[in-house]
Amino acid sequence: MNLSDKLVKPIIETKYLTMENVHRYRTMVRYFYLEYEKMRYWIYPEEVYQEMTAHELFASYTWDLCRQDLDTLTEWGNLLPLQDSRKVATIADFKNKKFRYQLSEYTIEIERMAIKLENLFTEGASLEPTLLERLTRELSRFIEISKMEASAVYGWWNGIINDFSRLNQNYQDYIRDLNGIRAEEMMKSREFLLFKDRLVEYLRTFVKTLQRNSGIIENYMKHVNPKVLDTIFQKVVEYDLSIPRIDTEVNAEDIEERIRGRWKSLEEWFVEKPGRVNESERLLDRTNEIIRKITRYAAQISEMHNSGANRREEYQKVSEIFAKCNDINEAHKLSSVIFGIESPMHIRGDFIRKTESINSGVYDEEPFIVPISPRIRNYKEKSIRSSIIEHAEAKERVRQELFRSLQQEKELLESYITDHMIDFESLPVIEPEVRTIFLRWLSKALENGRNKGKTEDGRGYRIEGGKDGQTCMLRCSDGQFLMPKYRIVFD
Repeated sequence: MNLSDKLVKPIIETKYLTMENVHRYRTMVRYFYLEYEKMRYWIYPEEVYQEMTAHELFASYTWDLCRQDLDTLTEWGNLLPLQDSRKVATIADFKNKKFRYQLSEYTIEIERMAIKLENLFTEGASLEPTLLERLTRELSRFIEISKMEASAVYGWWNGIINDFSRLNQNYQDYIRDLNGIRAEEMMKSREFLLFKDRLVEYLRTFVKTLQRNSGIIENYMKHVNPKVLDTIFQKVVEYDLSIPRIDTEVNAEDIEERIRGRWKSLEEWFVEKPGRVNESERLLDRTNEIIRKITRYAAQISEMHNSGANRREEYQKVSEIFAKCNDINEAHKLSSVIFGIESPMHIRGDFIRKTESINSGVYDEEPFIVPISPRIRNYKEKSIRSSIIEHAEAKERVRQELFRSLQQEKELLESYITDHMIDFESLPVIEPEVRTIFLRWLSKALENGRNKGKTEDGRGYRIEGGKDGQTCMLRCSDGQFLMPKYRIVFD
């Protein structure tokens, strides 16, 4: 993106849409715009004042307010003033500077946008298959067009771009409307059934036209000769540069960049490239998805309508027929006729049967439950809620076992203490678990730099020895361990 000065500067011409007294500014600008559409470009202040006071909303409007509003709009760049010297009869009249006013270019485009926004929900969008057919027809004339004059090539190119812009904008607006909240609410109403067939037929007609023409256009664009395309672009640039423009400077590089950018947009719309789906395929997918959604909503509405029918008399008649059966076998036969003859349901699965006999009937088998899930997209299994279970007894049992284990371990360690001291050289053969505890005490005291520590039960101790290089052999049940000659002395 090129950050030009025009992009980053504020557009002060839009102030008249939001500032205080907006009703006066907008009415005045709208009057200028309607006169501009009639090709009356210059308006006198007297005409503006006459038009404003003709409406009841501005019954108290004064000439001073009119001049003030004209000056404000001139200051914001909405109006361009021109001193009118034709009606000047005296020097005093010339000094009073009677002006005529004209809308600026920015304001004309802003007012066009405002009118479009006002009519946004009344105009509506549509899918136009004729635009696709016209694009197909015009894009097949590459070679013929490249041999024509620059003016004819320019008109052909503008026609293609205008049709493509209308096609792109109309389909986006139409698809947006079909995916909107208002469309969703309408599709859920019973009145939608009367409109559904016509809408589906309209969408399917567009899909067929798009499928038929997009492939042809893609083939044209893939096989067009680059030299022919360059010739067309050069002629478009040549004619565009020859158009006289007032207060506007254009250069060939900007025009060619704009033309090639629009051609690239055409390619991205119709030509499929590796790793990227073209826009026409996306449009096909979106349109088909909308058709499926419409059909699904219509089926749901019909199902809801049919399910709401009153079947009380039908159920009562069936009950009377069953009541007249002589025995259960006759009732079974009647049931098979009433409920099972039109659409029997067969459930297949790996079921456990109590008998392998092929002669056993349905009523001879034991009943069982087959869990099923709803056929909806967002279905989730319900979480099973359970109450909090009290584990006080189990916790107490585990606590007692842990306490006994720690007591036994303490008694075992106490058995190795002689004269408030554990001498590693004098220890008998010990188990690996006991060795791990003694070495943990030793490393904890040596690491803190004070040679002191505490056991797990809070008993203090200090480390002696191990400084003169003497060693001892610690005998364990899984082997012997050579280590410095240390002693653990308890307080």
